[in-house]
Amino acid sequence: MKKQELIISGMTCAACSGRIERKLGKTEGVTEAVVNLAGEKGTFTFDPDVISETEIIAIIEKMGYGAKLPEKVTADEEKLNKEIEIKVFKIKFAVAAVFSVILFYIAMAPMLFGNGVVPAFISPETYPLRYAICELILCIPVVIAGYKFYTIGYKNLFQGAPNMDSLIAVGTTAAFIYSVYSIIRIIGGDMHGVHNLYFESASMIITLVMLGKTLEARSKGKTGAAIKTLIGLSPKTATVLKDEKEYEVLIDDVKTGDIIIVKPGEKIPVDGEIIEGYTTVDESMLTGESIPVEKRVGDKVTGASINKNGYVKFRATNVGKDTVLAQIIKMVEDAQGTKAPIAKLADNVAAKFVPTVLIIAILACVGWLIAGENVSFAVTVFVAVLVIACPCALGLATPTAIMVGTGKGAKHGILFKNGEALETAHKISVAVFDKTGTITEGKPAVTDVITAAGFNKTELIHLAASAEKASEHPLGEAIVKYATETKIPLTDITDFTSVTGQGIIARVDGKSVLIGNQKLMNEHSIDIDISHLSKEGKTPMYIAVDGSFAGIIAVADTVKESSCEAIKKLHELGIKTVMVTGDNKATAAAIASVVGIDEVIAEVMPQDKASAVKKLQEEGHIVAMIGDGINDAPALAQADVGIAVGSGTDVAMESADIVLMKSDLNDVCYALLLSRATIRNIKQNLFWAFGYNTLGIPIAAGLLHIFGGPLLSPMIGAAAMSLSSVSVITNALRLNKFKIKGL
Repeated sequence: MKKQELIISGMTCAACSGRIERKLGKTEGVTEAVVNLAGEKGTFTFDPDVISETEIIAIIEKMGYGAKLPEKVTADEEKLNKEIEIKVFKIKFAVAAVFSVILFYIAMAPMLFGNGVVPAFISPETYPLRYAICELILCIPVVIAGYKFYTIGYKNLFQGAPNMDSLIAVGTTAAFIYSVYSIIRIIGGDMHGVHNLYFESASMIITLVMLGKTLEARSKGKTGAAIKTLIGLSPKTATVLKDEKEYEVLIDDVKTGDIIIVKPGEKIPVDGEIIEGYTTVDESMLTGESIPVEKRVGDKVTGASINKNGYVKFRATNVGKDTVLAQIIKMVEDAQGTKAPIAKLADNVAAKFVPTVLIIAILACVGWLIAGENVSFAVTVFVAVLVIACPCALGLATPTAIMVGTGKGAKHGILFKNGEALETAHKISVAVFDKTGTITEGKPAVTDVITAAGFNKTELIHLAASAEKASEHPLGEAIVKYATETKIPLTDITDFTSVTGQGIIARVDGKSVLIGNQKLMNEHSIDIDISHLSKEGKTPMYIAVDGSFAGIIAVADTVKESSCEAIKKLHELGIKTVMVTGDNKATAAAIASVVGIDEVIAEVMPQDKASAVKKLQEEGHIVAMIGDGINDAPALAQADVGIAVGSGTDVAMESADIVLMKSDLNDVCYALLLSRATIRNIKQNLFWAFGYNTLGIPIAAGLLHIFGGPLLSPMIGAAAMSLSSVSVITNALRLNKFKIKGL
């Protein structure tokens, strides 16, 4: 079996990607077909002895979509194609918008303000034919700008897989054809036809949908940015030691077993094991932890992490595609590619509704012809059925609510990257949180100051901060920052010694000051009170002055003010909460108990975070992952909805579906409740869309006329159609009033 990725273009909605999957899935020789709509890619597993890549591409192209092998599309070409696509969308939308606004004014102004508001030479009462032709001329450029709705929509319809484009195509075609029919009536002397022109309805629908397509194209233009950012984390070169000489080589030329030198401040190029030296390494891109990790001989280092302050030599153990960073990149790609697209409500309805209406219209038309009515009567019935059942409101039901919902979220600082995320969020049953930078602030801070007999708090902070001023350790920086914030003065030191893996020794104001861990105190035979703080997830820094125990300064990553309240509100919504972190179990448990998290999974690597999310999904849960670090990217992509806090890394925000710009966890609740309100609104819209349209179909088909009643005028049918569209839009606008008490 062979697996091949293809670049696929021309997909407009979930129905398109689903259609390709179904078609290829039934093709002999193809065992699996997975199409990623957002990434515009497809992965196909097939037997090369039965079918080739060329034949698969041909099948996709025959369906009306474009397909290329990745190697035939360079990065620059892909970027240029995206830019051209977005520019074309913008131009088409601009053309459609200009003509639609003019047409809408000409069509609606006389009805609202009388005939004097339009030029006299196209007055609908005096010159109805000129007026009608003027509307036709203004509508044609809009139809041309939106021609893809028709080419794709009708093609899908005729192939038995109608999508949103099919809705737009059928609806606007019905309005356009009946309007052209009305012009023919005017030419024939029936001046009442001027009141049955619906060109503005067709043009406005096309324009509004094109606006959505333009925004979608811009969003798609950013697809893959997270992957590119991840790739950019790795340094381009490495310093390799050969025959006691240093050589700078390209990262791709590093081989397993090479001895690599890394100086302070440099990025570690590949995964390896230290054979000489001591340093601290910032691994926040992997673990999310802000405090650098001490590394000595025998410890492993990871590519793309940052060497803080030591000179080390290490032996390369994993290079190229085997590095941890490369595995993270692959996991993000896999998770994005296998995420099942959400079936849009309107698309599902369209699959049955549109063909049914067409059949009813045709049957009604043929039936009346057989009954002896003339062609004009039969055509009137046919058009009346299409007009009253025109799925314009159905087509507007979902996008208008999504548009208003995402706009409301943006005003609150919540960015939904697509309507799919807004739809899925309402079904979330489990919220998985990263710890550092998400539930906590992500920066170490002083939390406790405990003094021994004979010392006061100000004196202890003064001595400790003065000594730590010469240190580069993040814990020391937290103490210095605390002293600055509390306006405790610092003095210069005369001696300073850093004790590897233990702490520092300095002379402050003529006093010998030791600051460090229990091992440093033991080495200098200083009796200390063992702190309970470590059990609370805090790091105790023991301080001795002139050989006597002086006190403890505890440093920890503090919990955000919004965390406790947000977790409580999620519980009220019936959502289970889980914390997944790379930190140790004691610290994780301490933080979880403070904020009220239901379940804790600690000491995990990035791939374990994604696995934890996947396990919850396999149990039947709809999972939201909330994180901020590069290490969260695979889990954010794997989750049904990835939510990134705004203070996080670019990779996290690009991998996520929702971004919280204010970094306030209460906004997670806001986003989920806004999603619920939007879905409720969509369902209401669909009800109104069907309520108006379907009630009129039997009447439009001539049911009342059979029993001697009136034949429904297409004009009344159009009025019902317009009313349904107005009710849908008005209902969607109610989302602008959405509020949550306390938020």
